[in-house]
Amino acid sequence: MKVFAAAAVGALLVTSSPTAAEVIDLSTWTCQKFQAAQKEEVVLILAWLDGYYRDENDPAVIDTDKFVNNAKKLGTYCTANPNVGLITATDTVFKK
Repeated sequence: MKVFAAAAVGALLVTSSPTAAEVIDLSTWTCQKFQAAQKEEVVLILAWLDGYYRDENDPAVIDTDKFVNNAKKLGTYCTANPNVGLITATDTVFKK
């Protein structure tokens, strides 16, 4: 049974394709590019922005209501300003 399990794991590792690593340089992104990105990228970027705009001494707590509210504010701003840089937009919306 152990041999079968090892063979199955080995077969999965050989046949599964690795996810390509990607570098996301937010300083080059516009609101339009952000809004056109895949959902997984948007969620990742929003999570990063949430941490970036916190104070150093803020507690390690994720306020999901605030997170969603900030995402909506950014979405509204970006819809009205598609050619603005994403970091400029977030600085404006989140007042950093």
